[in-house]
Amino acid sequence: MKEPSAAAVVLGQRVRELRTKRHLTQQALAEAAGIPQTHVSAVELGVMLPSLITVIRLAIALDCKVATLVAPFDKTDLASLVPT
Repeated sequence: MKEPSAAAVVLGQRVRELRTKRHLTQQALAEAAGIPQTHVSAVELGVMLPSLITVIRLAIALDCKVATLVAPFDKTDLASLVPT
């Protein structure tokens, strides 16, 4: 199995944080975002880095701005997230 990327882990943690704060199950978030529950799980585990369209769908389903969803990247050394 491929090692999760640092960027995927950061985003996954944020999705899980916002989902649980809104008392949503992975299935409920998936249905609201129009994506499979397995995708939500993979994103939260940092196994999958979603496309921009999926990030937008997640933000809509979480009732937040995309900027809110990716805010943790503002506090992270971005260079450390890019594979070399």
